Amino acid sequence: MSGNSQFAYYLQLALRSFRRNIVLTALMVLAIALGIGAAMTTLTVFYVLSGDPLPGKSHQVFHPRLDARAMNGYTPGDEPQDDMSRFDAEMLLREARGDRQAMMSSGNIAIEPRRDNLPPFRQDSRLTSADFFPMFQVPFKYGAAWSREDDERRARVAVIGTKLNDRLFGGGNSVGKSIWLDRAEFRVVGVIDDWHPQPSFYDLTSGERGFGEPEEVFVPFTTSRDVRMNPQGNIDCWGDNNLDEEGNRSVNAKCSWLQYWVELDTPEKVAAYKQYLENYSAQQRASGRFERPTAPKLDNVMQWLDFKRAVPGDVRLQVWLAFGFLLVCLLNTVGLLLAKFLRRSGEIGVRRALGATRRAIFAQCLVEAGTIGLAGGLLGLVLAQFGLWAVRQQPVSYAALAHLDPTMLFTTFALAVVASVLAGLLPAWRACQVTPAIQLKSQ
Repeated sequence: MSGNSQFAYYLQLALRSFRRNIVLTALMVLAIALGIGAAMTTLTVFYVLSGDPLPGKSHQVFHPRLDARAMNGYTPGDEPQDDMSRFDAEMLLREARGDRQAMMSSGNIAIEPRRDNLPPFRQDSRLTSADFFPMFQVPFKYGAAWSREDDERRARVAVIGTKLNDRLFGGGNSVGKSIWLDRAEFRVVGVIDDWHPQPSFYDLTSGERGFGEPEEVFVPFTTSRDVRMNPQGNIDCWGDNNLDEEGNRSVNAKCSWLQYWVELDTPEKVAAYKQYLENYSAQQRASGRFERPTAPKLDNVMQWLDFKRAVPGDVRLQVWLAFGFLLVCLLNTVGLLLAKFLRRSGEIGVRRALGATRRAIFAQCLVEAGTIGLAGGLLGLVLAQFGLWAVRQQPVSYAALAHLDPTMLFTTFALAVVASVLAGLLPAWRACQVTPAIQLKSQ
């Protein structure tokens, strides 16, 4: 008998067994489905939150960290600051030692539509520099990003998102049109297509760990200082500050509040940039600006997300609890399969007496366990979809991301079948140990 024929025969025997023991079969399917549903709900949430937000390039984009704080409160082993002071960010941007570099901060801009039926409103924004767009592979629907020359001459230009473009300009090509931001007139140079990396790795101080709504307005950082736009996000100040009219956001303020990113496309450039940061820190320490001996850090995107624990701790805990529940469900399934196979000892003994090998009995039992797992996977998929729907109703910023994609769909069935086959190993081994002579005498 060929392999396919044997499998078809074992499958036929499994279906007959299911019909003879409907209640027991239903209990096993339900046990696996509950475990799979819980595991896949939490695993899917973990999967979407821990994915690569910059696929294919995350290993080339880095977040430098320096420590400009005073010695007060210093503890050996302290990490450098997450953000940079304006002095350091502007210095690194001018020296431009990377392939691309961008400094930035979040903002909340007042928009004044020039339409009678649309009142003024506020919109989350990003105050940044020109390299932000090519470095983070931002796609454009219309137009393009502004240039480095626009940064230098403090041009009043803006890039807007698709949703804002729909709201202000009806979704048409708005390049060249005017938009009023914080009472200043800006010219639209580009409209971003659908782009919302999850999480917004470039600034984990905004939103709930970067899983908030996407920003819809981007303006040059230099221009934002001219028109006195108010940056948002965290700010950490230390020491005595001799401030000008910009307060804690001034160039010489002893405050860190800017995010800084650099693109380096080869390991040699990464090593050279690390040395550059070391030299820069030593120079600033010699001048008296840096007091702490903290070494600078250079993390790529995924290293930065791992350091910041971008995946919420409760999500990680839920994954462990759900897989613990799946293990309990599998142990129950082992007991049910063991009871079911041993109740068929007489049937198995007759098959052995008629020439069936232990290997054939073992394979038959595993096919039956795998079929139960497949049925459990189908029901578990329904339960997982319900669980993800429940997650989407929660008041958390990442709730809308809770959807099964093809990868997780395949994982659901694979996990169900593999789990049920593993659960069937012990019962199948016990079943194939049945002695034909003893069973025939008892008939």
